[in-house]
Amino acid sequence: MQASRRSLFDLRRSSMQHQPYQTRPARETRGTGVQGHCPCRKDFTLKNVLCLAPMAGITDWPMRVLCYRMGADYACSEMVSAIGFMCAKPHNDTYRRLLEVHPEEKNTAVQLFGSDPVVMGEAAHRLTELGRFTMMDINMGCPARKVVSGGDGSALLLDPDKAYKIMEIVKRNTWLPCTIKTRLGFDDEHMTAIDLCRAAESLNYAWVAIHGRTRAQQYSGTANYQAIGELKAQLKIPVIANGDVFAPEDAIRIQQETGADGIMIGRGCMGNPWLFRTARQALEGKPIEKETLLDRIETAMLQAQWMVDFKGERLGIVEMRKHVGHYISGLRGATTIRRQVNFMLTLDEMRDLLETMREAALQEEEA
Repeated sequence: MQASRRSLFDLRRSSMQHQPYQTRPARETRGTGVQGHCPCRKDFTLKNVLCLAPMAGITDWPMRVLCYRMGADYACSEMVSAIGFMCAKPHNDTYRRLLEVHPEEKNTAVQLFGSDPVVMGEAAHRLTELGRFTMMDINMGCPARKVVSGGDGSALLLDPDKAYKIMEIVKRNTWLPCTIKTRLGFDDEHMTAIDLCRAAESLNYAWVAIHGRTRAQQYSGTANYQAIGELKAQLKIPVIANGDVFAPEDAIRIQQETGADGIMIGRGCMGNPWLFRTARQALEGKPIEKETLLDRIETAMLQAQWMVDFKGERLGIVEMRKHVGHYISGLRGATTIRRQVNFMLTLDEMRDLLETMREAALQEEEA
């Protein structure tokens, strides 16, 4: 067949006939890689499930493992660009880190973003073959300008037909359960979440996660739980509610006001992975076990060590700075400490500061 007569689909596929991205071998705790196998936890249910939301630059494996240890039922990777993944050279460090899964992880999804259905399908297939993830999530809600300007993320709320095509081709190219994460709409004139959710429902997706804001709102104002509840009432597919869960009481409120099947926690667990434990206790009517100052300091020290082990000292410490800022939020002298942290480049510097804070916390407990 002459090139001029070949379909766009064939042309795109031929342009991607290169060796797939090579990453570390699948962990023995992950799926077998045999078609039809789903490595989901056998005890995983959607009754009041607590999920860690995907957050760029935040939900790497050190963050995910901390949240699992504190009671998260599910976690998601940072978002992965479909076209970036497909074009990455073998052993690309960026994608190696994005796709790294720790043996302790029990139910981790990979989140894919993009707007080309063919590329999304190819990427879904190759990510599935890694055998590391339990679910395949599609980002249809990221409000970041650089994502939306490429037609990705929440830009898909403006084109439900394309969103459906992406969902359909991703579903055909993976045997993992598929989910989407989206928002109420692009803006007040384009409240199209119902269209995306119904598309997911018709394709037998596992659930839809809905953030209670529009793209135009970004993270301003408050999450609209009533709107999530109205969507839930119109759907048969399970709904995971997301937005403004910063305290155990918020978990009760979002569950009561939306009737959702589960709760997705994002920014609220930064520097506070204990939120998963306390949210569960609140939902079950149990006494709340708040973390101590010593807990916060020691967990920050542990995460800093993991970050260095995982990403190397320079990158690990630079990325750890923001986490330390959240761990010390609300403490006396936090502004001064944060200023010091923002100039740190070594683990020893960060460990010395945290150790000093730890000794002070111990003295307070003994006093």
